Amino acid sequence: MTEYAIVNPATGETLATYPTATAGDVEAALSAADGAYRGWMRESTGAERAERLRRVAQLHRERRDELAAIIVREMGKPLAAAEGEVDFAADITEYYADHADEILADTPLSIEGEGTAVIRTSPLGVLLGIMPWNFPYYQVARFAAPNILLGNTILLKHAPQCPESAAALETLYRDAGFPEGVYVNVYLTHEQAETVIGDPRVQGVSVTGSERAGAAVAAIAGRNLKKVALELGGSDPFLVLSTDDLDAVVAQAVDARLDNNGQACNAAKRFIVVDEYYDAFVEKFAAAMSAAVVGDPFAEDTVLGPLSSLAAAERLDEQVQQAVAQGAQLVVGGTREGAYYPGTVLTGVTDRMDAYREELFGPAGVVYRAADEDDAVRIANDTSFGLGSYVFTTDPAQAARVADRIDAGMVYINLVLADEAGLPFGGVKRSGTGRELGLLGADEFVNKKLIRSA
Repeated sequence: MTEYAIVNPATGETLATYPTATAGDVEAALSAADGAYRGWMRESTGAERAERLRRVAQLHRERRDELAAIIVREMGKPLAAAEGEVDFAADITEYYADHADEILADTPLSIEGEGTAVIRTSPLGVLLGIMPWNFPYYQVARFAAPNILLGNTILLKHAPQCPESAAALETLYRDAGFPEGVYVNVYLTHEQAETVIGDPRVQGVSVTGSERAGAAVAAIAGRNLKKVALELGGSDPFLVLSTDDLDAVVAQAVDARLDNNGQACNAAKRFIVVDEYYDAFVEKFAAAMSAAVVGDPFAEDTVLGPLSSLAAAERLDEQVQQAVAQGAQLVVGGTREGAYYPGTVLTGVTDRMDAYREELFGPAGVVYRAADEDDAVRIANDTSFGLGSYVFTTDPAQAARVADRIDAGMVYINLVLADEAGLPFGGVKRSGTGRELGLLGADEFVNKKLIRSA
């Protein structure tokens, strides 16, 4: 039975299946990617690659309706969010085309003796991308676009539930004028992915996914001395330290928790509120979460479509029910219907409960009471994750101080959903290694070659 299938989470209906790659398919993909790297990529200029990337961005926009509908069917994303994801993927791709000269330029170095020294950025070769289901276009864009600009070629293993969007992306790159082998979609099994990582033609692997997946791939890459970049889970804290408009803060808290049906690594998941605002925040937050419309992801007023699969909804429900069994209070929500899960709020979670340490990947948030700033920072940092974080305060000095104290790769102050193509994305601790997006996103899979001349 194939691993790759479109199972509409809204209905449970299997819409299509796709065969996994044969051994011959895998070898053909490797050969094509290696051939393109040694051939067209080395012969082309950065300007030529940038021109084609700009066309990829344009095709995202031209095919927006078609592309958005695909991922609504594949993983239940509300249509407006799906359309926004297509737009963001286009923006990211265009960003690297726009900044090609800056990314590809030599960096002069100061030297003590005569002559010159520069750092020249050059590609590594064939890269494997292992991508997740929650952002089928955005995640691929931030990996593929900078690396293709640099001259690397891409083998892309998408999530098994995203075979149609995976194929659509390969078509975009081909229709944009990139030769065969520059971007290759391949429906790999886990065992085949391990073989590909070990192949001497492959120089690096990028993974976006769970801690378990990241650790497994990193181990394989390490055994084979391959560069690896990991973007893994998160349990981002949302600190409420002071405000003169609690309703506005609550609205942003809801947006930060429910975006993408609550299935984002950098979503706010732990809401840490100082004592002064705690009771009012819980009341308002619970009311707003319970008011989020759950329904058909193609409907205009839907805020929450189904989770990505029945298994995902069952997993979230198990976590919530386990928290309640261990003594947490369920304020609102917590009632699963198929793959649908409503906005859910838990309080009273302590460090003796499983939910204190776990990532809740869906529309469920935990609210914690903090005595003061120090206590809020303590709770925020008491986690194995370190992806993003959110700080709400009216005191600029406090904002700067707390931003320095939080153990995370990203801190957003008094705003949410503020990702941009030019801003780096990534975390620390068990949230991964490396960065994507921005100029830093073009620095992961490169040879920074020193050229010293007399």
